[in-house]
Amino acid sequence: MARKALKLASWTSVALAASGVYLYSNNYLDPNDFGAVRVGRAVATTAAISYDYLTSLRSVPYGSEEYLQRRSQVHLRSARRLCELCCANRGTFIKVGQHLGALDYLLPEEYTSTLKVLHSQAPQSSMEEVRQVIREDLGKEIHDLFLSFDDTPLGAASLAQVHKAVLHDGRTVAVKVQHPKVQAQSSKDILLMEVLVLAVKQLFPDFEFMWLVDEAKKNLPLELDFLNEGKNAEKVAHMLKHFSFLKVPQIHWELSTKRVLLMEFVEGGQVNDKDYMEKNRIDVNEISCHLGKMYSEMIFVNGFVHCDPHPGNVLVRKHPDTGKAEIVLLDHGLYQVLTEEFRLDYCRLWQSLIWTDMERVKQYSQRLGAAELYPLFACMLTARSWDSVKRGIGQAPVTATEDSEIRSNAANYLPEISQLLNHVPRQMLLILKTNELLRSIETALGTRSSASSFLNMSRCCIRALAEQRKRDACSFFRRTQICFSEAFSLWQINLHELLLRVKGLRLPGWVSALLGWLTRAPH
Repeated sequence: MARKALKLASWTSVALAASGVYLYSNNYLDPNDFGAVRVGRAVATTAAISYDYLTSLRSVPYGSEEYLQRRSQVHLRSARRLCELCCANRGTFIKVGQHLGALDYLLPEEYTSTLKVLHSQAPQSSMEEVRQVIREDLGKEIHDLFLSFDDTPLGAASLAQVHKAVLHDGRTVAVKVQHPKVQAQSSKDILLMEVLVLAVKQLFPDFEFMWLVDEAKKNLPLELDFLNEGKNAEKVAHMLKHFSFLKVPQIHWELSTKRVLLMEFVEGGQVNDKDYMEKNRIDVNEISCHLGKMYSEMIFVNGFVHCDPHPGNVLVRKHPDTGKAEIVLLDHGLYQVLTEEFRLDYCRLWQSLIWTDMERVKQYSQRLGAAELYPLFACMLTARSWDSVKRGIGQAPVTATEDSEIRSNAANYLPEISQLLNHVPRQMLLILKTNELLRSIETALGTRSSASSFLNMSRCCIRALAEQRKRDACSFFRRTQICFSEAFSLWQINLHELLLRVKGLRLPGWVSALLGWLTRAPH
């Protein structure tokens, strides 16, 4: 019996050693991809973060200076652990980490600033893996499909990477190739996150992060289907075709599958790159205004919203023919479709915020699930303090003091924020993320909270609500009345915008312009 056990142990050791050597020498098998390793790492990280919060703050009086200092230190340590976990487990973990990193005014700054690096630390598939995916999905080798194919990707994201290539007919294209292991791992990763979030909920009942798991569960399968992304791109291009400043790359359907997407190659600088814009003589205020118009139209008028406008997905350029500034919108995998009821309530809420109608702010915030936390909800939507909301968000720009106050409140009201996010309609979650990403772009460009952005939002809200009233009108006279009311409201906004521009001009500028005109006038 002992001899048999010894023999079995010897053979097991040899098998394990051989497996170890094979795995170490095989480029296509990564120990990080094994379920036990990924689960163990995630469980250990969650346990370490939970233990840190439970022990570090236990003996310190709540709200004291020492408590705030220690809490900030725990936030930072936990954020770093979470970031390391995302980088190690890759794929779905990086995607969720990026989502958290975008919630600037909803989560403590220690988390958002730490997790922001995940946008630049996405995994990169080897060329052999890229060839494998293309071979499996398109049935041909790269050299059969392309005249040239750049081995170095233009960029790598959590789910895919993009290569520049030239077709045999001479057209330059961008080839988006999904990381080969993401599809298989995503459902298991989401299940793992769900279990861990439920476990954390038992330890910290005030913190409800199931909304995060629900979002990942709903959106990841859509993002992993590149045919769906192509359809979204074509839909938004058609929907916003009246905006001459918008460019959506054309999709090449004949060479696109669920894991490979071929599109027109378009160059440009990232939307937050002020140096690029200055070098190419692109007006940052014009770009900010275009971006506001585009997203107001998506949210308030169409209810079909591109929800991942981080700088890598929004490029700017001078149109090669006209020389006019243009926005190039990329990565159409993540869209939010708003229901009619939600879209109209959201329109009315923003109108109330812009016009400082606090009674209606309360009414429509509560209709959107905020209950008695409506002041916090209004602050989350606008990224302004409650005092600024009550005074009017368009009355004065954000000061450094107010910005600091909002960020500290994100830490102080974290249980209430997580509770609110768990109760608002699921559609609101991606809209909040989109708002935060757009604000970060405006902050980088120095155009945040400009009056023009609120005026563009007002125009879209007026048009959307008028359209709904016209559909419900039962007579031609009533529809005509609504049309006149809409036209008058839009005229008022245009007049207000003109007055703001005139007010912004300095008297010396007027005098100089007048003298210049007089000297040029014929005698």
